[in-house]
This record gives sequence, C-alpha cells and structure tokens, in this order.
Amino acid sequence: QLLEAKASLSLAQSHHALQLQQAKAQMNKMVSKELFEQLQTSLREEQCKAQQLQENLHGQREQMCRQLVRTQEEHEHLLQAAVEQVEGLEHSLRSAEAVLAERAAQLKDIQAQLSRNKLLIKDLREENRRFAIALQAAELKQKSTEEKNKLLEEQASALKQLIRKITPASLS
Repeated sequence: QLLEAKASLSLAQSHHALQLQQAKAQMNKMVSKELFEQLQTSLREEQCKAQQLQENLHGQREQMCRQLVRTQEEHEHLLQAAVEQVEGLEHSLRSAEAVLAERAAQLKDIQAQLSRNKLLIKDLREENRRFAIALQAAELKQKSTEEKNKLLEEQASALKQLIRKITPASLS
C-alpha cells in the first residue's frame, strides 16, 4: 500500500507539475489588465483623431470646392488677358523679326572679320613659334656663356691666389 501511495503521489505530482506549466503558458499568452486598459485608451484616442481627421477632410473638401470656383473665374479672366497679350506679342514679333534681319547682316560682317582675325592669329602663332625657337637658341648661348664665365672666374681666382703666393716671396 505504501508503494501504491508513493506511486499515486508521484503520479499526482507529475500531473500537478504539468497543469502548472500549462497554467503558466496560458498566463504568458494573456494580456495584463494594465496593458488592456492602455490599449483601450490608445484606441479611444485614435478614434478621436480619426473623427477629427474626417471633420478636417470635410472642411477641406468644401474649401477646395469654393477655391475651384474662384480659380475657374480667374482662369477665364486670365484667358482673356492672354488673348490680348498674344495680339501685343504678334506685333512685337514682327518688330523683332525686322531687328533680327538687321542683326543677321551685322553677324555676317562680324563673321567675315572673324575669318580675317583667324588668319592673323595663325600668322602670329607661326611667328611665336619662330620666336620660341630663337629664344631657345639664345638661352642655350647664354647658358654656354655663363659656363665659360664661371670657368674664367675660377681661373681668375686661381691666378689671384697664385699672385698672392708669388708676391710676398718676390718682395722679400
């Protein structure tokens, strides 16, 4: 009987532990009362915001309708002004065409002058090329002359030293 009682007790403890685990799992799945109340409050706030947005949208719709009527009237007025402006522009266009014809003639003259200038530039470039060659030759001559001067200065310095050495010996 004792063994049976121990076995029953062990079975009851295992069954109880299983029920306890299931109860804990269900509790984890449940939402706390505080969270539920927060969610409910948040839902009410969002519903209020949605209501305000609907009211705002309705007001904006009415305002847009009024603005559309005003815009249509303005467009009709602008259309009439545009027709008058087009007539003025046509007159300006004819004047501009006359000015453009005159400018085209001036541009032809300028183009001819540019052609002459291009030839002059070409000649100047050729002359500059010849000057550059002459300058290079002059620089080479100058460099050669400077090297010769340096050599002569070194020789003169050596002669001066030699004279200094010789002069005291000949005086004594």
